[in-house]
Amino acid sequence: MRIDFEKEYNNKLMSPQEAVRLVKSGDTVYEGTCTSVAYGLCDALSERGDELENVTLTCSQIIYPVKMLEGTHPGAFKLSTYFMGTQERNCLKKNLLEVNYSSVHLSQVDLWCRETQRPDVVFFEVSPPDENGYMSYGASGVALHTYLKESAKIIILQVNSFAPYVYGEQNLIHFSEATAIVETNRELPEIPNMPIDDSIKTISSFLLDQIPDGACIQLGIGGVANAVGYGLKTKNDLGIHTEMMADSMMELMKMGVVNNSRKNFIPGKSVSAFTFGSKELYKFINRNENMYYLPFTVVNNPSNIAKNDNMISINTAISVDILGQVNADNIGGRQHSATGGQVDFVRGAQMSKGGKSFIAIQSTIENEKLGRQSRIVSHFPIGTAVTTPRSDVQYVATEFGCVNLKLLTMKERVKAMIGLAHPDFRPQLTEDAKTAGLL
Repeated sequence: MRIDFEKEYNNKLMSPQEAVRLVKSGDTVYEGTCTSVAYGLCDALSERGDELENVTLTCSQIIYPVKMLEGTHPGAFKLSTYFMGTQERNCLKKNLLEVNYSSVHLSQVDLWCRETQRPDVVFFEVSPPDENGYMSYGASGVALHTYLKESAKIIILQVNSFAPYVYGEQNLIHFSEATAIVETNRELPEIPNMPIDDSIKTISSFLLDQIPDGACIQLGIGGVANAVGYGLKTKNDLGIHTEMMADSMMELMKMGVVNNSRKNFIPGKSVSAFTFGSKELYKFINRNENMYYLPFTVVNNPSNIAKNDNMISINTAISVDILGQVNADNIGGRQHSATGGQVDFVRGAQMSKGGKSFIAIQSTIENEKLGRQSRIVSHFPIGTAVTTPRSDVQYVATEFGCVNLKLLTMKERVKAMIGLAHPDFRPQLTEDAKTAGLL
């Protein structure tokens, strides 16, 4: 940073405890998203729990424990999120404090920022400043922080030496825009590579057969997406247009398998909204001119997704019913994650010339209390939300096959879905379908 900026920067520099004194009772405070959460400021605000009332904490995918979410200060804090992570789920499950959540496509997250949970105070974790005093929103902040900045009355920046400086649009904030600045050195949360068992290998083989050279890919989170990502090493001239940048895509870029040469939307660049992976990945995206970060409203806009020919979208689910309805964010009526960007990419990929959309799941899951359960179900439990409606779903894949539901009548669709289930569950699913008048 230039010497002539240093004095003004230092005048705003303070301890986390001093900075959070700017928060008052009744405020709505944004804490951060995924790998761009201001944990130092969160810890400092937790210390004020005895003197605050009715502070709404807004966030997404909190990975590390946060004391404010432990319920030790009744009446001080409540939580509101547009996408649940580990700590938000824990809060809801244990009823530690009031938890509210929203159903919003990530392509429309600006509505959440400006209207649903308009902040009074924002905590932004950012990279160290460049020579002109600009800081990057880091690994995840580009996704929505520009909209939160527009709405906030008070902006507190947590400058983290480990936060990457990423390129793109709406990716920078100047230190002069901050009300207060704090500094920290804290490594970003990591996510381990999901294990790849035989059933996941089989599912990924079905999907890899459907992905041509020159395709543009979007991968969700989970074992199947991980297996497909690493399985793409034999392809050529791939592009990336994805909500989440992951380690497998980094490897494809390093190998030259991804060169973005055939993309139509921002050609030559791997486009993403946020990053979640390993330390190596965070170092890889730092000042990487081959990466281009944009807000969810741009990356997840179906019309932008569709501009890329042969757009391939691969997402997973918790369960899929025999009509093809997808539940990807709710378990037995209890919120698990969120609507997120699944529908955005399901629709955008199918609008693309040569594009395809896949929902890929293992056919069964082990339940500690109930034993093995089918993830292909005749109906969802009461209170379960449908993430992606049957009319939007294209391909569904399990280890027992991959079927394009779009081409089928409803009766054919039911038969196809039963065929994707584990053989042990097919008789009961067939009986349930007959009872419901579907067969």
